[in-house]
Amino acid sequence: MAAPPTQPRPLGTSMPALASQICNHIASVFSKPTAHPPALDVLVSELSAVASRGGRVFLYGVGREGLMMKALCMRLAHLGLSAHSVFDVTTPPIAGGDLLLASAGPGGFSTVEAICSVARSHGGRVVLLTAQPETGTCARHANAVAHVPAQTMADDAAEEGGRPLLPMGSVYEGAMFVLFEMVVYRLGEALGESPEAVRSRHTNLE
Repeated sequence: MAAPPTQPRPLGTSMPALASQICNHIASVFSKPTAHPPALDVLVSELSAVASRGGRVFLYGVGREGLMMKALCMRLAHLGLSAHSVFDVTTPPIAGGDLLLASAGPGGFSTVEAICSVARSHGGRVVLLTAQPETGTCARHANAVAHVPAQTMADDAAEEGGRPLLPMGSVYEGAMFVLFEMVVYRLGEALGESPEAVRSRHTNLE
């Protein structure tokens, strides 16, 4: 088993120094080698396809991963897609032509696996975001995998003589946010959505 990834020790504790180290560490995730297609290409391709066929997009994740998925769901709605967070009271049923985007950073969560299985059984297409596509139980339900090679709770290790700058699953979750901003930018271009059109779909009930 490969040794858990190590994080650089903080070189300074000022706000600019910490911000720079955190951003650099998250950015480094996207230059790591992977045997899978780039996650950005996978997500833009899958979302463009479901938009072209008029399907709906469902998103799910647990904990902080779930919060990142909700953030993406919001932006997909701003781009004009029919986007829904699993377990919202207004979430419609999934069917053929629809897409489920699910996240399981460490490779497997029981609820993520169950939801992916249900989506497939009803004809939905499943894309799994994960840091560990070769482990866990969720990838077997996926039609496609978006590999984000970042530290998660599964390989978080305590550092002797100090604490990590980004503990537990923070690297993966931060990488999700950055990845999703790239997805929104590229998808907006692919769909021909102007900034004005995107802004017009933002809620005014606030």
